[in-house]
Amino acid sequence: MVAEVGGKNASLGEMISQLHLLGIQVPDGFAVTAAAYRYFLSANHLGEKLVAILEGLDNKNLENLGDVGAQCRNLIKNAPIPKAWEQAILQEYRKFFGADAGEVSVAVRSSATAEDLPNASFAGQHDSFLNIQGEASLLRACQQCYLSLFNDRAIKYRVDHGFDHMEVALSIGVQRMVRSDLGCAGVAFTLDPETGHENIIYITGAWGLGENVVQGAVNPDEYYFFKKQFGKRNIV
Repeated sequence: MVAEVGGKNASLGEMISQLHLLGIQVPDGFAVTAAAYRYFLSANHLGEKLVAILEGLDNKNLENLGDVGAQCRNLIKNAPIPKAWEQAILQEYRKFFGADAGEVSVAVRSSATAEDLPNASFAGQHDSFLNIQGEASLLRACQQCYLSLFNDRAIKYRVDHGFDHMEVALSIGVQRMVRSDLGCAGVAFTLDPETGHENIIYITGAWGLGENVVQGAVNPDEYYFFKKQFGKRNIV
């Protein structure tokens, strides 16, 4: 359902529905769909305004990229929150987290509909926000996710790869935070990413939030496992 909830949320949905049978726990949450993003633009009449600004972009030398990006972001930043959009998100938030709503810490994560395509990768281009608590903070973080669709880097990437700016939509994942002080965050590859060796599992891990690993703020530990002896003496 990439067209509806973006690449990240689609993958998370598959992981939650499939991997719990194997004892792998994935923090639960819900997705604000791409349709909600389009409604936000429509309710504030932002579509034509964004197109007009982006048509002024110097697509060859990108000399005015910073100015064009700032104008787009200011439009979204200053747009009032539509009541129906607010109610739909808060209704799901309250229903999903129940009595914990307002107290639970959530991650608010951007999930673009053009993520993880065979010929392009939008990974890391759009913003996510951690440790969000309370309804007002949730709504503000969602709006900031929309704003990040027009980061200078994201605009340039779409220009370089021939994507229509207004065809790429943004879904948002609202996901329960887990205790980063009780374990490691990192990345797992089901084969060796450097050699392609199919009997190797490569895992990186560092204490704390995964954001530190993604941003390169820490140097994670690295582990190589041999698949055929998994659960035994399999650390290579």
